[in-house]
Amino acid sequence: MPGNTFGQLFRLTTWGESHGVAIGGVVDGCPAGISLSEKDIQPDLDRRRPGQSIITSARKEDDKVEILSGVFKGKTTGTPISLIIYNKDHRSKDYDKLKNVYRQGHADEVYDLKYGFRDYRGGGRSSARETAMRVAAAAIAKKILPTKTKVIAYTKQIQDVIVDHPKFNQIEQNPVRAADNRKAKQMVDIIKAASRSHNSVGGIIEVIVQHCPVGLGEPVFDKLKADLAKGLLSINAVVGFDYSTGFGVAYLYGNENNRFESGIYGGISNGKEIVMRVAVKPTATIGLGGRHDPCLLPRAVPICEAMVNLVLADHYLRNQVTRSK
Repeated sequence: MPGNTFGQLFRLTTWGESHGVAIGGVVDGCPAGISLSEKDIQPDLDRRRPGQSIITSARKEDDKVEILSGVFKGKTTGTPISLIIYNKDHRSKDYDKLKNVYRQGHADEVYDLKYGFRDYRGGGRSSARETAMRVAAAAIAKKILPTKTKVIAYTKQIQDVIVDHPKFNQIEQNPVRAADNRKAKQMVDIIKAASRSHNSVGGIIEVIVQHCPVGLGEPVFDKLKADLAKGLLSINAVVGFDYSTGFGVAYLYGNENNRFESGIYGGISNGKEIVMRVAVKPTATIGLGGRHDPCLLPRAVPICEAMVNLVLADHYLRNQVTRSK
């Protein structure tokens, strides 16, 4: 099965299944001499892990990461960094009744059609459990980027509740990671109501890059916007991507659209703020038993940040190589 590696110079390869012994990843291309320990990675994993609140999956995983290689005396060596997280609370028996049933909206059927075999235990390789390794690798990626470069994501919309004036300091103050505590309470009520009726809801996550380095991206096929879209669309349940005015351009004249600031021109970053949005579909697993998030957005927020940081770190290293020639 190809397609398990992301990036060109800063590369992440992930492995493992939702209900296997462990999940892991190998980060290749990280420069030597960077301070790194498990304590640098764990805070980001804690934001993504299940069982955080009553509106997330009840699966209890502490997601404690171990670094197996690539670090010596607290510094990266420039060799591949191997990471592992052991699965401790998988209940494969919950999925026994689904071994001969394809779950609607999941990858079960296409896996069988493509490979002639599938791991029905929680989706196997297609499970969002894999994204823990993306978050872990992104904690390393952030160490490569300039310290002033920040990636901030938050839940912008759930159904008709929209955060119009985000307050970034409130994102971690509520269980939905909305940038507005008042709107967050309304979102929680919607999620609880859906959960009680064995249903689920989706929404929109906004991602902002502050102080992006200038010159990231290439002018033709490796545009920064294209790679950001690829990274974010690779996240489970993400079904749409736009940036800047996005699909809003359909309603604008040229002189109106030109007034909007955009952090990417010609596929290359210009140092201005980059604003993106992704649409996240409602959880496909409803009314089938097991443990699932009635709304994926709270835990998808740190995953979106992770994918953007992975893209930026890769392009940052690529840009250094280009400039040195």
